[in-house]
Amino acid sequence: MTTPQQLQSLAIEIAREAGDLARRRRTEGVAIAATKSALADIVTEADREVEALIRARLAELRPADGFLGEESGAEHGTTGITWVVDPIDGTVNYAFGIPTYAVSIAAVTGDPAPGRWEAQAAVVFAPAMGELFHAARGEGAWLDGRRLAVNAEPTPAGALLGTGFGYDPTTHAGDLARVARVMPIARDLRRMGAASLDLAYVAAGRLDGYFESGLSPWDHAAGALLVQEAGGVVAGPAPSPGARSGLFVAAGPALFDRLFAAASANGTAPR
Repeated sequence: MTTPQQLQSLAIEIAREAGDLARRRRTEGVAIAATKSALADIVTEADREVEALIRARLAELRPADGFLGEESGAEHGTTGITWVVDPIDGTVNYAFGIPTYAVSIAAVTGDPAPGRWEAQAAVVFAPAMGELFHAARGEGAWLDGRRLAVNAEPTPAGALLGTGFGYDPTTHAGDLARVARVMPIARDLRRMGAASLDLAYVAAGRLDGYFESGLSPWDHAAGALLVQEAGGVVAGPAPSPGARSGLFVAAGPALFDRLFAAASANGTAPR
């Protein structure tokens, strides 16, 4: 039986290789390959090449596993393990030369859909910054040999929060209204453009919490396990493999209910 630690080790190895490729392609210049859900939602040739590399490595080493990737879709396996991959999370940052982008890889078991799967291992690798966050279920979340922990509670000045906005302009009014509801409990807001890194930063205590609507499964699959293994709480995944979610929130236990209630349109936290 494959252990979470073994899956983590494989994810680390592949993420490093994939991140090195992404970084090399960034230095060579970025070619926009297409747009997706909206004009601002771009995909680069590097996104496709990096995902192809990850998929090829997994097919070589674990050919019976399933795969769910942002660029190449879903493929069911027979082992009960599915790899959920965002080859370059933060593509717009990547295209503009902003270093906050990451390779995100998670291994999950069960029905390959958020809310019905159980993440076993996760890696979020930021190649431009040389930081690799990783976790195996039951073994904690780590960065450079240091075990991570979410912040126990915000400072008296309020919570430092991360968020993001959807690519569809019709969603921006709702995003801004959500920010207005959250700001009374916030010290300040950060908008970094890569959900996997936002979640890794919550796990590392660099952010007190994170909230966003409209995420896809590959956006949060790895980062959510990092937060949970660092002692945090997450809620709000999408109901199906290809769907974008409603509200997604991650924070330490002392902040979570307040943040979810403030960010939610109906003002209530999940129970």
